[in-house]
Formats: sequence, C-alpha cells, structure tokens
Amino acid sequence: MLDALEIATTVLVGLMVGVEFSVAFVINPILNALPDDSSQRGRSHGGRMLGAVMPVWYIGSLVLVAVWAIAGWHHDGAGLVVTAGALLILSVVMSLLLLVPINNRGKKWTTENRPDDWKEQMNRWDRFHYVRVAVIIAAFTLLVAALA
Repeated sequence: MLDALEIATTVLVGLMVGVEFSVAFVINPILNALPDDSSQRGRSHGGRMLGAVMPVWYIGSLVLVAVWAIAGWHHDGAGLVVTAGALLILSVVMSLLLLVPINNRGKKWTTENRPDDWKEQMNRWDRFHYVRVAVIIAAFTLLVAALA
C-alpha cells in the first residue's frame, strides 16, 4: 500500500511540476510574443483556468506527501519526504502571498480595464513563478530520491 502511495504522490507532483514548468518556459513566452491585446487576454484566461485547478493540485500534493511522510516514517527516505513537504508548504505560502494576489487582479482584466502597469505586474508574477517552479522541482527531486 505504501508503494502505491509513493508512486501516486510522485506522479501527481511530477505532473504539477510539468504544468508549472511549461507555464513558465513555454506558455508565457508564447503569450508574451503576441500583440498586447492577445497577450493580456491569454494571460487572463490562463489565470482563470489554472487559478481554479492549481490550488486543488498544490493542496492535494501536499496532503499526499504528508500522508507518505507519516506512513513511511520508519522507512528509508522519510527525511527526504519531510523536506519535500516543507518545500511544498513554501510553494503554497509563496503562491498565497505573492502570486495569487497578482493573478486575482490579472484574471479580471480586459483590454478596456487593465492598468497601465499590467506588463510590469505580469513580469513580477513571472519572476515569482520562476522561484516557485524551482522550489517544486526541488520537492519533486527529493520525492524521486526517496523512492530510490
């Protein structure tokens, strides 16, 4: 049973890392290359869509890592799992304090109501997101190492 939990958790976190990595290094660069109206509209739509899904994914991943840490406390790699959990907590805190406020504003913007500094706000979101991606990659790496 622990094996299934470990695999399911690692796959779920790995998929989350893949989505967030592609947002940072594929989707947003594509959107940034579009004309302003299209870029801003694409980011607003992405903010609405992923803003609805990602909180469940982050919290679900964190819960599974916590269950793994508790269930596997006396097994090899438990310290790696706990550290991965701490990094996922950091990513949730970063999201709530840094990224979500910008995303909540941005997902409501249209070409008619966006602020003059919308590009700067999106660039700030991108910088915070790069750090968050690094944090969740580190957490994923620790989970994979705990399996070995």
